[in-house]
Amino acid sequence: MDRSELAPLIDHTVLGPETSIADVRRVLDEAREYGMNACIPPYAVEAAADYAPDVTLVTVIGFPHGQHSAAAKRREGVLAWKAGADELDVVINVGRLKAGEDDVVRAELAELTAAVPIPVKVIIETALLTDEEKHRACEAAVAADAAMVKTSTGFADSVVSEKQRANGEAVSGGATVADVELMSDYLPVKASGGVGGYDEAVAMLEAGAERIGASSGVAILEGAPE
Repeated sequence: MDRSELAPLIDHTVLGPETSIADVRRVLDEAREYGMNACIPPYAVEAAADYAPDVTLVTVIGFPHGQHSAAAKRREGVLAWKAGADELDVVINVGRLKAGEDDVVRAELAELTAAVPIPVKVIIETALLTDEEKHRACEAAVAADAAMVKTSTGFADSVVSEKQRANGEAVSGGATVADVELMSDYLPVKASGGVGGYDEAVAMLEAGAERIGASSGVAILEGAPE
């Protein structure tokens, strides 16, 4: 896959807790130069839409832990759409899913998808879930009429990886081929979390992903054939 084919499949991301408008503009400049999308914090959407109207803007809802109320997520999504977001990435309530409250998870997602006319991707936080729970999370996303499912925010991956290091275990955080294969049976997949280079991105796409979320979008494309 060459650079021009890969670029539109990348959501070039800046979502750290210290992200400034200057950081957002840098990512928008890079996205525009290389032909990527940009994934940015909700507070920056309106400014980003004015600054780079030609870049597809993705923002996050209920980020990073998914523990907002359903009403708050719906309101946040509507505000982001009206501010200029083209797509929304919403974090599920992992605690409710693990408690077996699948109906609540599904209803919360459905409230958001019904409230906006733009695609909603559902972040299921694979690092925190068993395979059985991943299936249930994907089923909830399908039932809620989501457009895609996404592996991770990246935040849970970091927590899990640190615990594994502390316990002397192999680190397994981030998007994996196995998770992408599982999730792609339900909806298109956005692989996000630890995708830092071209080979990793291609592996995710070959596993069934249709989008890559990464803060290293430029590095991924620089490694791609022209």
